[in-house]
Amino acid sequence: MDRVGRREWVALGVLVLPVLLISVDMTVLGFALPYLSEDLAPTGAQQLWIVDIYSFVLAGLLVLMGSVGDRIGRRRLLLTGAALFGAASAFAAFAASPAMLIAARALLGIGGATLMPSTLSLIRTMFVDPGQRRLAIAVWGTGFSGGMALGPVVGGWLLEHFWWGSVFLVNVPVMAVLLLVGPFLLPEARDPAPGRFDLPSALLSLATVLPVVYGIKDIAKHGPGWEPLVAGGLGIVFGLAFVRRQRILSAPMVDLRLLAKPEFSVSVGTNMLGVFAMAGLLLLIPQYLQLVLGMRPLTAALWMLPMTVAGVAGSLLVPRLARHVAVPQLIGAGLLLAAAGFVLVAVTGGGAGPAIVVAALVLVGFGVPLSEVLTNDLIVSTAPPERAGSAAAISETGFELGGALGAAVLGSVAMSVYHSGVPAGAGDAARETLGGAVAAARGLPPEQAEVLLDAAREAFVSGMRISAVAGAVLLVLTAVQAFVLLRRARTDTSAPVPA
Repeated sequence: MDRVGRREWVALGVLVLPVLLISVDMTVLGFALPYLSEDLAPTGAQQLWIVDIYSFVLAGLLVLMGSVGDRIGRRRLLLTGAALFGAASAFAAFAASPAMLIAARALLGIGGATLMPSTLSLIRTMFVDPGQRRLAIAVWGTGFSGGMALGPVVGGWLLEHFWWGSVFLVNVPVMAVLLLVGPFLLPEARDPAPGRFDLPSALLSLATVLPVVYGIKDIAKHGPGWEPLVAGGLGIVFGLAFVRRQRILSAPMVDLRLLAKPEFSVSVGTNMLGVFAMAGLLLLIPQYLQLVLGMRPLTAALWMLPMTVAGVAGSLLVPRLARHVAVPQLIGAGLLLAAAGFVLVAVTGGGAGPAIVVAALVLVGFGVPLSEVLTNDLIVSTAPPERAGSAAAISETGFELGGALGAAVLGSVAMSVYHSGVPAGAGDAARETLGGAVAAARGLPPEQAEVLLDAAREAFVSGMRISAVAGAVLLVLTAVQAFVLLRRARTDTSAPVPA
């Protein structure tokens, strides 16, 4: 490997750092919430905003920030976002009130929105060789897989030794490293002729994504209602207006011609649906391990680590597998492996011990990241280099929407089955969630508590099994459509893998 090659791979390690932290931040807050709630005493509404504002802002700004990066330079946007993310992390760590913490989380969302599309688009710039680029995206993808699993483990350890703000403060030194070495290792890249920045398009992109994400999350928490449906409807209306405006602009924020290419549009859709299924499973399995099998949070997190190892292995094996198997077939195979994991959850159900659950998670953890490396590679390689930031932002927005939809839809299916399976006399809290049933059982005589918990756990497992069947069917259909629609796509399967 020549000197330039070594610099590129070192720079890739730098790009993985923000991705790792962003995915850690998506999971770590749940462990810190009981501690910060005791300290700051937020109201119920404030607690919801503490949890949700980060993902709202992140999802809403991705498309806008991808376009900004194409205009001002992706390295400049990345380093600006790193400074903001580090400062917001310190602000969150020492927040003295719920309002301060909500503001800090919003700033973290802004910083995250600048970091995510910048990292993937810079990989497109740095790695021109298709084989090297595919391997680089595989390494980049392991940052997501690693962060999602490390979040609970790191969070649990920090909370056992320090105060709740430590889960945010850990971001600061990592962002400092990125700011110190990024200007020397990362190349600058931008669209040489970006055209005029269109403010109405920016506002329409926000008005499209924010109401949709709000509606999805509200349905996931409280079930269908007029408020989230109206919000989602408004988002769709603004989305249609956004698309219409992009068609008439000479320099659109989103190049809709990309969506006409099956390599791009099918890859974005496949990516979103794979995350949809996995997000639903990741919502239910931790509850199963803790509330059905009785594990402590940190123990449950450790049982889920093999899923991360499988994700890393699946991602890193992609470049070599793609030399021998056509990309559409490999994407389909990964999704079918993940579907097998869902089937395992559906078949074993309440009798499943942790080993069976881990086996299912390994199949899902191996299959979905394997397919996502290939779809992300198709997304960034299909887009012209000058539009790499916008293309990466579309991919990341699909990822965010897929995760939100998966948790909402599959979670709602499971909770609907759970609600119908718990006796009406158990009380509203017990019928709403399994955690509510566990809390209600503490105030009952032992025999009544045992009856309630048995019924609640059985109902939860039934809901989890039905959601697993739905997830398996979705993944099989996604695998078939990806294979059929991408079979004529340019795959570069003969590209060499770097030593």
